[in-house]
Amino acid sequence: MLALEDHWVWDSWYLHDGNHWHCWYLKAPKSIGDPELRHWNVTQGHAVSDDLVTWEHRGTSLAPSEGPAWDDKTTWTGSTLRGDDGSWHYFYTGTSEAEGALVQRIGHAVGEDLETWERAGDGLCLDLTGPNAAHYETDWEGAWHDRAMRDPWVMKDPDGPGWLMYFTARAAGVDETNDAGCIGFATSPDLMTWTLEPPVFTGGWGQLEVPQVLQIDGSWHCLFCMDPEHQARWNARKNGRIGRGTHYLIGDTPRGPWRLPDGDGLDTKALRYAARIVEHDGLKLLGFKDGGPGGFGGYIMDPAPVFRRGDGTLTLER
Repeated sequence: MLALEDHWVWDSWYLHDGNHWHCWYLKAPKSIGDPELRHWNVTQGHAVSDDLVTWEHRGTSLAPSEGPAWDDKTTWTGSTLRGDDGSWHYFYTGTSEAEGALVQRIGHAVGEDLETWERAGDGLCLDLTGPNAAHYETDWEGAWHDRAMRDPWVMKDPDGPGWLMYFTARAAGVDETNDAGCIGFATSPDLMTWTLEPPVFTGGWGQLEVPQVLQIDGSWHCLFCMDPEHQARWNARKNGRIGRGTHYLIGDTPRGPWRLPDGDGLDTKALRYAARIVEHDGLKLLGFKDGGPGGFGGYIMDPAPVFRRGDGTLTLER
């Protein structure tokens, strides 16, 4: 279990450097009293482990910029990876004090090790601008509670040179607000310059949070998490009211087309949210304890085994 005595811990992401597992996570001091306030009192922590169970905390890895800046209010969920030149890249979500933390953008920091990070320029690497911005909901007021563009998941393009980014967003021109959630998409030749592309998947929920794209036994999966209050009407009629937790899409390629498997998600029983799959003696699922009889957990649960069925669907039960 990854926990801090004086901080709540929630969204997390992972990387193995060849020797150890590294975890970056969102944290907020319990002294603020109400865990719902954690989103506006956030910094990012770093911890190291050999087994994904026992963790050594390394302190704060990233915090909001000194204002005024586009990311001077919050720094939220992202991903970390190594570039072709051996340098490390740290992508994150940022919001500003001036915009009331309601407009999200994607930032980028770089480092020669995994301990110290420096923003690339002012940190801003992607916004909902350019020719493909018309695919995304930017006029959000009255339709949703924020302008969604967060949780960047960055990976090497397996089909050619360059890099792919997936992120939480909302599509433009959708009649039902709870059917407008989408997996946003961008491409880069070098991790530094990014081009916004149309979403790779739209629908089913008002938001699909914390995407992770990975290949499992030859098929592609896109994990995401969601709350049933944001489930589209057609989705509820087809699949019933799906529980809060970790869900996924299945695709033939990392660019899709993606489909939503029938039935419930991967983990809607343990109240594990914003979960990730990693490879460590088989597939393992890690996410934070979101709720239960005692209320908000605020720690990362021990890893749970993940199994792939013959039809490509995923389960926590063998």
